Amino acid sequence: MQKLSTLGAKAASRARRRFLGLLMKLPGGHADPASLLARFPDEALMPLRRDGLDPVPALAAVREREPVSRLKMPLGLRGWLVTGYEESKMVLAADSKTYSNDFGNMIGKVGIGAEQDPGGLGFADPPHHTRLRKMLAPHFTTRALAKRTPRVEQIIADSLDDMARAAETSPTVDLQKHFALQIPSRVIMELLGVDDGDRDEFQRLSAARFDLEGGAHKSLDVIQESIDLLRTTVAKQRAGGGPGLIGSILAEHGDDIDDVELAGLADGVLTGGLETTVSMLALGAVALLEDPELFATVRDDDAAAEPLVEELLRYLTVVQVGFPRFAVRDSVLGGKPIFAGDVVIPSLSGANRDARLGDELERVDITRPPMSHLAFGHGLHRCVGAELARIELRLAYPALVRRFPGMKLAVPADELRYRELSVVYGLTELPVVLS
Repeated sequence: MQKLSTLGAKAASRARRRFLGLLMKLPGGHADPASLLARFPDEALMPLRRDGLDPVPALAAVREREPVSRLKMPLGLRGWLVTGYEESKMVLAADSKTYSNDFGNMIGKVGIGAEQDPGGLGFADPPHHTRLRKMLAPHFTTRALAKRTPRVEQIIADSLDDMARAAETSPTVDLQKHFALQIPSRVIMELLGVDDGDRDEFQRLSAARFDLEGGAHKSLDVIQESIDLLRTTVAKQRAGGGPGLIGSILAEHGDDIDDVELAGLADGVLTGGLETTVSMLALGAVALLEDPELFATVRDDDAAAEPLVEELLRYLTVVQVGFPRFAVRDSVLGGKPIFAGDVVIPSLSGANRDARLGDELERVDITRPPMSHLAFGHGLHRCVGAELARIELRLAYPALVRRFPGMKLAVPADELRYRELSVVYGLTELPVVLS
């Protein structure tokens, strides 16, 4: 049994090396978006495509035909796309003896160095993952977040004031810039204890890292820039102390975590708490503006905020796919044989619209019975900041529609510009007229 387990781990490691080797063997040792995309068959990119707010119809067709289906991948990798809800949940809930996310097996192979490990929770397996998550958990408890709620409310009010000032000099206002971006960037920077002067740079890096087409920065370069900036912050706070999560972890666990590891952990918090919430705020605003009845309900009914947020999280599912999982041992998923070394990718946007969950999931309905969606993932790697995001969204949507009850889109909905082929789906801008 031990021999079989070892063989499975080696197969998973070989698959991970081939997958990351695809990224690393490009010119300069980095992932140029155009070169990278050219190596993937078009059907492999289908889970990242959308038609406005909706996944492309092909995703639903694949899910109805085969909730677990083969996914063509380069370098001879054997890939699987998981679009069914129950099947995706099984993958996300599986332990690390079945599927592995660990980056450590890459180091020293196909040109990958330890300095290229993005760190954080997403590319870690237990017990390393468990140790890091325990450091973060106290900062995201109900009690800790309740203390932050008044500050979140003030940040939202300031952002709405910023929108109103922008409207004084222009007939249209970019809601993405003045509202959707401002709220989570200020919330997450203050949570981390990052200097306000670095906020614009972190915003740029957060958006750029998710784009897989036409981006100005290569994805690994962007991740490294962000981590380098955070390393500077960590080093400064290790020497002189600091506010927020970084300073707190240094005070409580400084001897147990080095600067590189803490910078990677902070980068994961930054990434998970910034661009995803930006997209939810902007795309949620579009959903409200396209549905006057829903807009009015949220404006007039205090009780609508919570079901609205849960339904929009499910409907929009801005994080379109989960981290690729590498099979450590042979298993069966949705009736399909998964072999050690296979790459398994859960489609969160596909799973959250699985007809087996309920009726008419292709539309927003805040009266539908509560359901356990996968917008924040599930299991070991479920988003640690999920409750913080919920607080921001529950406060921001009602505040927006009450402050600007006559707000309209400044362009037809089908002319809005969305980011194409992005793991985190979103807009490039959202022009609105406030009255």
